[in-house]
Amino acid sequence: MAQSVLLAIGTRKGLWLARSRDDRAGWEVTGPHRPMTDVYAVAIDTRGPAPRILAGVTSEHFGPSVAVSDDLGATWQEPEHPPVAFPAETGAALTRVWQLAPGPAGAPEVVYAGVEPSALFRSTNGGVTFELVKSLWDHPHREHWTPGYGGMAIHTVLPHPSDEKRVTVAMSTGGVYCTSDGGESWEAANNGVRAHFLPDPYPEFGQCVHKVAVHPERPEQLFLQNHGGVYRSDDAGASWSSIAEGLPSDFGFPIVVHPHRPGVVYTFPLSADLRRFPPEGRCRVYRSEDAGSTWSPLTAGLPQEGFWTTVLRDAFCADDADPAGLYLGSRSGEVYASRDEGDSWGLVAQHLPDVLCVRAAVV
Repeated sequence: MAQSVLLAIGTRKGLWLARSRDDRAGWEVTGPHRPMTDVYAVAIDTRGPAPRILAGVTSEHFGPSVAVSDDLGATWQEPEHPPVAFPAETGAALTRVWQLAPGPAGAPEVVYAGVEPSALFRSTNGGVTFELVKSLWDHPHREHWTPGYGGMAIHTVLPHPSDEKRVTVAMSTGGVYCTSDGGESWEAANNGVRAHFLPDPYPEFGQCVHKVAVHPERPEQLFLQNHGGVYRSDDAGASWSSIAEGLPSDFGFPIVVHPHRPGVVYTFPLSADLRRFPPEGRCRVYRSEDAGSTWSPLTAGLPQEGFWTTVLRDAFCADDADPAGLYLGSRSGEVYASRDEGDSWGLVAQHLPDVLCVRAAVV
């Protein structure tokens, strides 16, 4: 039976939805949904009886919010009051939602939101309303966290696939933090990750992490794309080692794990911090099938000349189909998809606004 896949594409001017009913051979694209909003975060929550789309939207007029659709984008709901808001005593105001992450299957109503300024919010009603995780906000390191080039935000939230008490987050610039007690306490988890811009290049915290990924069947193994450096942890973030050898550059934004095959990981290298273009202007995804020991470029169907754009931290993802599909969006508005785990690629959409995030799931 052909798999039906939904692809959500968040851009600087709204959300586009692409639907394939023929096992990703063809796509029907609709949009813009939520027009003229920045959509930095999208989640497709498939834990309930029907898929729920959650979109972190930012309107220049109304400000940041979270919109929800339970009918694949036909209609949207948004509460009258902001669903994500800092308590008055914090003295903080929400800039935008950077990440929306459904919790584990055993907690079907839990959804997390990573936001700017760097904070974590938790929902217990499927993402309709959220509450600040005060323990992380009150962490003694927080006063030392500083903005990265793109802002000061928690952009990665990784709930443990089976243990509701364990969550990993990452931010720029601050690094990786983990809780194992349901958010009562948080520990920095950056040992071995280099911060070349600090006096101590291996500090306890302060790293400019770009993205972290974890495989659901091997939750102790994490992969990290840093602002200079690609790393793997085999002990849930307690220590990290470099896996950048074999890549044309150690700078980039996204890192993605295969949904079914532990140890298979993908990244999209850029030339350098001050040259944020793909090397040689070639669109190349790199895949490792041995947890980063070796890397191979994937190019079939991707432009190999004059590709001078960027793929952002959340603009690369995998679906949960079998075989797995991969999706990447560019800042020049192209979206490419692979239905064979990266071996070949095809164009889903082009001439869209700046692509900020993509998410895909079997629906």
